Amino acid sequence: MADARAPFELLLEIDQRCRALAVGLPSQQEAVQSWGGIGFRMGEQHFVAPMGEIGEVLHEPRHTLLPGVKPWVKGVANVRGRLLPIMDLCGFLGSELSPLRKQRRVLVVEHQDVFAGLIVDEVFGMQHFSVDTFDERLPGVGEAVRPFIHGVFQREREWLVFSPHALARHPGFLDVSM
Repeated sequence: MADARAPFELLLEIDQRCRALAVGLPSQQEAVQSWGGIGFRMGEQHFVAPMGEIGEVLHEPRHTLLPGVKPWVKGVANVRGRLLPIMDLCGFLGSELSPLRKQRRVLVVEHQDVFAGLIVDEVFGMQHFSVDTFDERLPGVGEAVRPFIHGVFQREREWLVFSPHALARHPGFLDVSM
């Protein structure tokens, strides 16, 4: 004999059976917000640059010296058919690069009309920080680097948040001629 129940009643029964057999959702864990950037070192200080402000990281390329430029402008390199000015970031900020050339890397910055490679002592790759460890106060940051620092993250040591875009807009960085 055919089931005399109405279609709506059948749907309600199927719904009840599905709910009874369904596995509960896992308890929601508190999500920790994080911030990521490219970590690098200049001298003894550790920095991190926002991901969107670094185009790529290169080994230090061979470059051609340029006459009539400031000492921190190391020259120009051909990178995939494009001329990349190579700048000594430590020299621009008034310190010296590490003598260990094998660890040096070039951070490529492209912002508005500026396309430049910044030589740093060492790159540590992607670094992630909990946003809870961020502090806008800048204790002990030198005057030369202060305009480019937007805060500090704490994790084992201080990681200064360095903005290559702020550097690319700085008049002193744009004035490379002697």
